[in-house]
Amino acid sequence: MNIYRFFSSTALVGLLLYFSSLAEVIASNRVITDAAGRKVKIPATVARVICSGAGALRLLTYLESQEKVVAVDDMEKQRPRFDARPYALANPQFKDYPIFGEFRGHDHPERILTLDPLPQVIFKTYPAMGHDPIELSKKTGIPVIILNYGNLDRHRNAMFQSLRIMGEVMGKSERAESVIAFFDGLIADLQNRTADIPDHKRPGCFVGGIAYRGPHGFQSTEPIYPPFAFVNARNLAHDPSTSDQALQHSSIAKEKIVVWDPAYLFLDLSTLQMGGKAGGLFELKTDPAYRHLTAVKSGRVYAVLPYNWYTQNFGSILANAYFIGKMLYPKKFTDIDPAAKADEIYTFLVGKPVFAKINAAFGRLAFQPVPLD
Repeated sequence: MNIYRFFSSTALVGLLLYFSSLAEVIASNRVITDAAGRKVKIPATVARVICSGAGALRLLTYLESQEKVVAVDDMEKQRPRFDARPYALANPQFKDYPIFGEFRGHDHPERILTLDPLPQVIFKTYPAMGHDPIELSKKTGIPVIILNYGNLDRHRNAMFQSLRIMGEVMGKSERAESVIAFFDGLIADLQNRTADIPDHKRPGCFVGGIAYRGPHGFQSTEPIYPPFAFVNARNLAHDPSTSDQALQHSSIAKEKIVVWDPAYLFLDLSTLQMGGKAGGLFELKTDPAYRHLTAVKSGRVYAVLPYNWYTQNFGSILANAYFIGKMLYPKKFTDIDPAAKADEIYTFLVGKPVFAKINAAFGRLAFQPVPLD
């Protein structure tokens, strides 16, 4: 046999196989557009991911794709006394996963590269926090998909867009549309139940003790508190003349709360993290200014589920809205058992009824009058 012809034919076969393999790889890739408008090339089928940033793993759980996670940030490994994240309570296995970085997007590229198996995609919320997503992709060679976490109020469409992007990546587009329809349906139900109530029959309300990057006292609130908005309640802290940024979180002067004298007060139970000698519950019990409020004297102070806990818990927001609606307008919510409704919401979103677990962690105070004596 001619040796030259043999090696030439062998090289040609190898070259053909190389280009055939390359063509298969190229064909197996696809391009998606993330929330930042970036074109990102990803595998045709994604079976392994990690979720960086507050709320990213929550959204993945909503899409019933949490089994595709190969590692978690250190938030999921903590074992605190208090935990108000339904997605985590429904998936205790997250605590057994390897860690790829710190919470709030502080990723460790070197840890990511030691994962076995490696993720094919990294989802990242709040890209301005923690590790830069473009640098993260360069250092790991893994595509990073930016998501806008959004909210259920003014930025609902941004959250829906992120669900759709994640659904497209994970092959869960149908589930994404179901989740979007679920949110829209509940919000429409809440608003329809209360839409015909005249303004003079809408009592003034205030919610205090809301967490914001940690626990706070009773003065901590949300001027656009979605549960109030969904049931057309009169949120006394809402000032429509302020900027969108200022509406996200506020600390209201105690004197203002006294002047407003809300007919109903609601206490976000995240404030209990401050301990028995501090926080919103302690203040309501001991501060003479609060003791003279109409809501306190009439027993209309109620506890609601934590609102912000590793960013917003959308299921808890909706559950709170049904409870608040029932307290403010009982005739409009005669068919609603708030605890059962909460579990209906959690079961759809995270796969399990976890209201009892959350409630037990917070002294079984949720959806109850706050004991102030």
